Amino acid sequence: MITIGDVDRRFGRREFLRVGSLALGGVSLADMLAARAAANNVPLVTDKSVIFLFLHGGPSQFETFDPKMTAPAEVRSANGELATRIPGVTFGGAFPRLASLADKLTIVRSFTTGDANHDIKPIVCRDSLGANIGSLYSRIAGPNRPATGMPTNVALYPQAVDAGALPAVKNFGDFEASGPLGKSVAPFVPSGKGEMQEAMRLTLPLTRLDDRRRILGQIDRVRWQADAGLLDGIDRLREQAYRVILGSVADAFDVQKEDAATLARYDTASLVRPEAISKQWNNHKNYRDHSQTLGKLLLLARRLCEAGCGFVTVTTSFVWDMHADVNNAGVDEGMGYMGVPLDYALSALIEDLEARGLDDRVLVVVCGEMGRTPRLNARGGRDHWGNLAPLLLYGGGLPKGQVIGQSTRNGGEPLTEPVSIKNLLGTILHTLLNTGEVRVTRGVPDDINRLLSEAEPIARLMS
Repeated sequence: MITIGDVDRRFGRREFLRVGSLALGGVSLADMLAARAAANNVPLVTDKSVIFLFLHGGPSQFETFDPKMTAPAEVRSANGELATRIPGVTFGGAFPRLASLADKLTIVRSFTTGDANHDIKPIVCRDSLGANIGSLYSRIAGPNRPATGMPTNVALYPQAVDAGALPAVKNFGDFEASGPLGKSVAPFVPSGKGEMQEAMRLTLPLTRLDDRRRILGQIDRVRWQADAGLLDGIDRLREQAYRVILGSVADAFDVQKEDAATLARYDTASLVRPEAISKQWNNHKNYRDHSQTLGKLLLLARRLCEAGCGFVTVTTSFVWDMHADVNNAGVDEGMGYMGVPLDYALSALIEDLEARGLDDRVLVVVCGEMGRTPRLNARGGRDHWGNLAPLLLYGGGLPKGQVIGQSTRNGGEPLTEPVSIKNLLGTILHTLLNTGEVRVTRGVPDDINRLLSEAEPIARLMS
């Protein structure tokens, strides 16, 4: 038996394993692969991270990064255009800060998601084996960094930074899916009401834990004594929770550790006052959460990547639907609720990464599940459109200041070679993994090796 501090709770070997040890079923592959990589003196993973900002609902390509201002009024951007730092390239009128940073970005104007369904297919789809892309990474890298306990795969929802925000929207797909890879590599979720939160309820009074290193040492010793297969995916979540509670990694999850100037730069809460959002739209609370939390979510994502996390999914509420119907504002009004905070928060992230010298280490991906119709509807909204969608990338050591691909005159189809979700997936995996080494390493699941062979990166980014 072991007693932690003076907590009136004793754990037998089985229970101690459940709340304190590393789940061998979740990390044995990573340990084995890491050992082989060390023997070859070539790591299987790079030193890079990904922040995937998912614009849930389907943003318009016109009002974001392909305004088409020479097209008829019912086609072109409803909120005008702005010149950027790339000669001849304009962005929609809600993005003055991003326009001034365009020389650091890559915009893809021939990106197609394949259909007009509300879902989360750029992050979880058949091409990703039905798993969050971060779970693919964790299957190779391991669910935690051995030295620190930092989860390698995290999903952030508004409740991660605002307890009063609405719960994450999961009607259209599960951001925490791990497909056939198992729960051990599912994203760590520091918010909401999922299994991780049940694990986090096993909190201990930190003031009573006078020797954290000794406790973690005991946990690590039990790890190597455990029988293979003894722990399941839920145990891995509990272990992650204990690592967060006991380890210094907890600091990375506290944005209040930042200085006042940084907090102010990321703060989007004052940009759109809740009382200024029209209550005629059923989604007005979603607009509120988006504007109140987006900046802090991106700041938290940066902190996690800086502390060693490999993949961070960020999504706010379901806000980018633009029908101008009972639920959703039209395009012009909606971009005030959604585009203005995005411009402010995303530009803050980019400037911050540049200032910290992390521009080569962190790849930022921004897209939704689809685009919007080439013509405004009669109410001033745009409806679902799967043939073309906006895509922005920054960092990760990839080329900067370019536009890849072109769209047709009406902004509805790729005019040049389409860029698919599989191409985006390939770009992300080739950024995070030393794919050549992974392919020749025994023990890597066949499905992952097949994916690495089939998912070609976006050509002009990786050449």
